[in-house]
Amino acid sequence: MDFRFNFSIDENENSEADDHFLLLTPAQKQESMEESRKTTDDVAASSPRPGPDKHQDEAPPKTKLCVKAAKEHNIPKDLDKVLENKVMETVSDLYYVNMSVVEMTCSGDADSEGIVSKSVSSHSDLIPGVYEGGLKIWECTFDLMDYFSEAEIQFTKKTVLDLGCGAGLLGIAALRGKAERVHFQDYNSTVIEEITLPNVVANCVREGSGKDREASKPPPKRPKKAECSPDMLTKCRFFSGGWSEVSQFLLGSNKPFSKYDIILTSETIYNPDYYSALHDTLAQLLDKNGHVYLASKVHYFGVGGGIYLFEKFIEERNVFRISVVKTIDQGLQRCIMEMTFKDSL
Repeated sequence: MDFRFNFSIDENENSEADDHFLLLTPAQKQESMEESRKTTDDVAASSPRPGPDKHQDEAPPKTKLCVKAAKEHNIPKDLDKVLENKVMETVSDLYYVNMSVVEMTCSGDADSEGIVSKSVSSHSDLIPGVYEGGLKIWECTFDLMDYFSEAEIQFTKKTVLDLGCGAGLLGIAALRGKAERVHFQDYNSTVIEEITLPNVVANCVREGSGKDREASKPPPKRPKKAECSPDMLTKCRFFSGGWSEVSQFLLGSNKPFSKYDIILTSETIYNPDYYSALHDTLAQLLDKNGHVYLASKVHYFGVGGGIYLFEKFIEERNVFRISVVKTIDQGLQRCIMEMTFKDSL
């Protein structure tokens, strides 16, 4: 099954600082990494999303964050309501909610967190502890989806977590790949309700139409009727809240829970303050023989995170085996990493 994409939505990548970093010698890169490392004094256990490329020079303030409690979002019985007032766009064979329309129409009870107005008024894709970037689809998401095809990643009968899901495209790809169970997690409840859920429903329309998917018609720009397969949606659960909180929620829940065969995550290592929460969440929720596929830029200016620093952090913890399985040199250098437990088969 081919999930290959030839463009990204996150296109404003090439700043002078980006080009400068790509030309650094290994010793200079190490020095840059060590400077970034000095910023990681206090670890905040919150769910991260990548900082905005257009604000890379603006480091978030060092404040104690109020981490959001975990919440499970039920799938509405009336699926038509999920797609109401949504404008759908397409990328290859997937559908996603037009983010600009969400920003214009989402208010009141639909945005109880107030993240849309706060993001727009502050001209920022990151407000630490408040809004963690889920209103935007980030470039490395498409890198990872390309990798699914190139590496022939098999989702059939697997249990999958899309961690820091945002639009949920990685989890939707797993659903299309016949995963047995797919869970979606994002820091913000507004993202889950207004973006992730509608995207999953819209992509299930064709799956549940009873026709051959290639021959069926795509949903209209403003889909009014949902024809989503019940079987597809019963595979899904949706969660919001900080990573540590969601982990505790799942592990302590009365509902049956088994650990994930595959955890997918994109651009979630931009801030070293979040590495401990990410590491512990992966360690707690991944099956002993499971795999993590993580996509990231090599370096995030302003907030100091990136591939080198995260690799060093993981090696120091000595729990996971980590390796870079693909490097993308177009624009700002990006990587795909694979993680498994050191004691796995």
